[in-house]
Amino acid sequence: MLAPMQGLTNRALRSLFIDWVRPDVVFTEFMRVNPVAATRRLSAGDLREMAPDEGGVPLVVQLIGHGRDALVSAARAAEEAGAVHLNLNMGCPYGRMTSGLTGGGMLKRPEDLEEIIPALRRAIAGTFSVKLRAGYDDLRQVFDLLPLFEAAEVDFLVLHPRTVVQEYDGRADHGITAEVVRSTRLPVIANGDIRTAADGLRLLTESGAAGLMLGRGAIADPLLFQRLRGQAAADPDELQRGMELRHYLHDLRERYSTLFCGETQVLSKLKGALAPMDDPAFETTRTQLRKAKTIRAFTAVLDGLG
Repeated sequence: MLAPMQGLTNRALRSLFIDWVRPDVVFTEFMRVNPVAATRRLSAGDLREMAPDEGGVPLVVQLIGHGRDALVSAARAAEEAGAVHLNLNMGCPYGRMTSGLTGGGMLKRPEDLEEIIPALRRAIAGTFSVKLRAGYDDLRQVFDLLPLFEAAEVDFLVLHPRTVVQEYDGRADHGITAEVVRSTRLPVIANGDIRTAADGLRLLTESGAAGLMLGRGAIADPLLFQRLRGQAAADPDELQRGMELRHYLHDLRERYSTLFCGETQVLSKLKGALAPMDDPAFETTRTQLRKAKTIRAFTAVLDGLG
């Protein structure tokens, strides 16, 4: 699965991944649920993205919000607009900083989930999944929630085994992932710190997870999907990586030019895709790309890769 990443996994980037490497599942960026406007829980722009699939690949619409009634009415609006796969974001660490405790902040009040999760399951006709951190400030909180998810008949879980307060510090503890897999009958998708094919294959073997969700690792290297499948070199040399990076960013530039308005916005979005890239062999190139003031200058740096 291609992870939902706010500001990154927009329609243009999803289409690139579908055309290039065809993930088994793609997710929207999270769609904010309005807790006040009962007749407009989701924005008009978000409603236009509702669909059962993109390019034949299942599309999961991810909701982020709080309050049973608001989330239920948003889910119904999403399905009326065409969505058939819905996911609740209980993993974003920044949601804890809002008054409504959205995203990972929902784990701070697990008592609310006892109403929200069953109500969403009853309201959603299609598939319903949950993406969550292992806990708010306790990695073992997830084990207390498993009976709730099972009783509600959630279709699958996506687990990022950090706490909410950790944000992205440290390493994802996939020992927790393996223990959750053994503790529930629900399919568990492993997420967090999967940067190479070796990382992913080892995680599948050691955890018994039903699948992988690729986030920052895939944005840095879209061919990670193919490397995991054995359809691209697991450890390409520097020349090959340079050619792949050049092709990737050229293609993304073209797609962004049709989705976003103006050079400034396109360039900003392109630079956003550079954030997860940490290959030391291309640190100088990455710095030059981030400093580029125009699309022409950005393209000239890319062309220097081969």
